[in-house]
Amino acid sequence: MFTLKKTNNRARRGLLELPHGQIETPFFMPIATRGAVKTMSSIDMKAIGAQIILSNTYHLLLRPGSDGIKKLGGLHNFMHWNGPILTDSGGYQVFSLSKMNKTEEDGVEFRSDIDGHKIKLTPEGSMAMQANIGADIIMQFDDVAAGDSTRERYEDAMERSLRWAKRCKDSYNEEQKLFGIVQGGTHEDLRERSLNGLVEIGFDGYAIGGLSVGESRESAFRIAKRLGEIMPADKPRYFMGGGMPEEIVYYVSIGVDMFDCVLPTRNARHGTLFLWKDDPATAVKKAFELAQDGASDTMIADALYQKIQITKETYAFDISVIDAYADLESSNTYTKAYLRHLFKTNEILGMRLATMQNIRFYLRLMQELRNVI
Repeated sequence: MFTLKKTNNRARRGLLELPHGQIETPFFMPIATRGAVKTMSSIDMKAIGAQIILSNTYHLLLRPGSDGIKKLGGLHNFMHWNGPILTDSGGYQVFSLSKMNKTEEDGVEFRSDIDGHKIKLTPEGSMAMQANIGADIIMQFDDVAAGDSTRERYEDAMERSLRWAKRCKDSYNEEQKLFGIVQGGTHEDLRERSLNGLVEIGFDGYAIGGLSVGESRESAFRIAKRLGEIMPADKPRYFMGGGMPEEIVYYVSIGVDMFDCVLPTRNARHGTLFLWKDDPATAVKKAFELAQDGASDTMIADALYQKIQITKETYAFDISVIDAYADLESSNTYTKAYLRHLFKTNEILGMRLATMQNIRFYLRLMQELRNVI
């Protein structure tokens, strides 16, 4: 399934073999929460170089539902995407919508954020739903604690996640690749206990969960670094939900292989763009070397990109192209002034062009990181 091809200090380059294709690591997964990357089609995603996309069990459970997605032939067929798919188990959504749910030992009862009807999601139910979706990689159902939780809450969530991990392993479709999720908040000893418990159960890959949920970036870096030192070397490592480009560069430098985040698409819809500071190969090489040398995240970011708010007045008559260093035709053809005009006149094309820029930025970032490892 996973072959480690090369290392550069702790950074890793590998090949992940899945039912719907091979993926070069490290890689980034654009978010197709409900079966679509916002403003983009599956054909678009293939055209700009996406290797894999991420969809969400919770949202697809609400619509079209478990039986519905099965009748439609699974998500690959439904959204016309022939590449790999990873599905989150729904655990994070249960956490983020905590005012609408009740967590018990057998699972979580929650109310739909669409019409308020009650739904019960269990580890077994999450596995069944992900089987009907037909994802290549599926995630265990877990209990996520907020980033400002007490140690008691972190430990309780970690222990429950371990018990649920065993139930997921006992009930999943073995044609899919099942990943365990390391919990334990900002406490290294709890994280180590979680990882040891998951390794004892045995999974196809291991994810760092429960970070980027309100804790400091310093704490997230510390926990990820410690886990990078002790996670199994022969299995893929996935940092869930992170993050900014400089964070990804740092996590790659300490041995993480897989990433997802809503930031490129969410920022794009609000007119915030990630633009290259220099030729991407040069910028990423410099940023990666800074990360390996222990430089601050601010220094890494400064070497890598600039973030601009295209709706500002300063871009009203800026006839420079969106991103002169981009390898995307739309970004090195259309001007900043035109993109600002689209946002100011509420033209959907503005969000689409911004989304294409940001997602391609992240995908090119991963491409260049693979090149420097």
